[in-house]
Amino acid sequence: MSAAEVKLPFGLKFFHGLGAVAYGVKDNGFSTFLLIFYSQVIGLDAWLVSVALMCALIADAFVDPLIGPPADQTYIFAYLVVVAILVRTLVSCCEVPSQALVAELTTDYDERTTLTRYRFLFGWIGGLGMFFLANFVFLRPHEGQTHGQLNPDGYWQYGLCGAIIIAASVIVSAMGQHRRLAHLPAVKLAPTSARRAMSEIFESLRHPAALILLAAAFIGITGNQLSYTMSNYLYLYVWQFGETGFMLLPVMLVLSVTTAFLIAQPLSLRFGKRKTAIVCALIGAVFWLTPFQLRLAGLWPTPGTSESTAWLIAFILGANVNSVIVAVCSQSMLADVVEASQVETGRRTEGVFTAGWMFVQKCATAVGIGITGLLVSFSGLPAKAVPGQVPESVIDTMTIAYSLIALAIVVVSVIIFSRFPITREDHAARVAALDAAAKLNPDAEGMHP
Repeated sequence: MSAAEVKLPFGLKFFHGLGAVAYGVKDNGFSTFLLIFYSQVIGLDAWLVSVALMCALIADAFVDPLIGPPADQTYIFAYLVVVAILVRTLVSCCEVPSQALVAELTTDYDERTTLTRYRFLFGWIGGLGMFFLANFVFLRPHEGQTHGQLNPDGYWQYGLCGAIIIAASVIVSAMGQHRRLAHLPAVKLAPTSARRAMSEIFESLRHPAALILLAAAFIGITGNQLSYTMSNYLYLYVWQFGETGFMLLPVMLVLSVTTAFLIAQPLSLRFGKRKTAIVCALIGAVFWLTPFQLRLAGLWPTPGTSESTAWLIAFILGANVNSVIVAVCSQSMLADVVEASQVETGRRTEGVFTAGWMFVQKCATAVGIGITGLLVSFSGLPAKAVPGQVPESVIDTMTIAYSLIALAIVVVSVIIFSRFPITREDHAARVAALDAAAKLNPDAEGMHP
């Protein structure tokens, strides 16, 4: 019985998804708190923080170096670069093999979406769990500091807690999958030289479907990272969230991710992954950008009021549901590229495509963070600014620039996504052909899906 004919047990889906908690914890810290911590709490210029993170992310995409810290602007900058490289590299050592297993565990077009949505569910649980702990346990207001996100005392506890959760989730996930994964792959790869390995990597990544998907992912992830990194600036300075707003955020995000988890599979079954991703990207953009335009037009409730916060939470809910569905479909589509490449090259290269995805993700994340730093500097937001006391011209500049960039990113990514060539029918035909070839020549390299 082929992998396409086997429905995976719930336990395997659960433990496979559980490993994404580590990535969610790391990503929440890097995307949500790192820039605002170093710029508004430590006082390092926002553009320097973004440059440091860009350096770390781009270097991390190629190498794994390390060094250590002291404490004026130069040393803080160096420390941030080095630690960011080390953390992201170690997390990638877990995340790349885990994502690659989606294509190895099943060749079923829709079952891959199921595996991917479990990974996203647990990734968001990890990130939102840390977001909840940050806002309700570690980053609490105190006398002399009314905004917990600007409280320096809680950040080291936040970091230690995140490290413990990352370690625990990776270990438990590996143990839960070990019995099944100990028997993979069906065909052992022959030893190869570094030169041949690089040649095979470039051959695989030149596949048209891979190029289209990775290009769309680069643009889309850049936009997502821009929004994630900007989120605390927007909540604090544009929307002037108080404690109630930050209490409602994790509740809303849990609801949005749960909703996306429940409806991503039916939508993919009905419309296919490509169409679902395109439509949800457009709907998500409308939900996310509309409040900014209403505020600029003078049609939005006064920021900081209960009415403003409630309406914004509702719009973010719609935006995030669609954003998560786009991400689930995109990563599931990546697994489908494996068989398309296999037909042409005769090799299964799940790891290559996943590594390519992670490379693109890191570079796009670096660009998104870089744009954020430049945007914050361009808007004129001063270091250690007090929410509610920032000039309206600064807020308007930040809002307009952010909205234009975010809209352009969505439009470009959707145009690229629309060219992705693999449908459910194409995939089924390839899998059937590969199964037939494997039965005729069971010892052929790469013929076992």
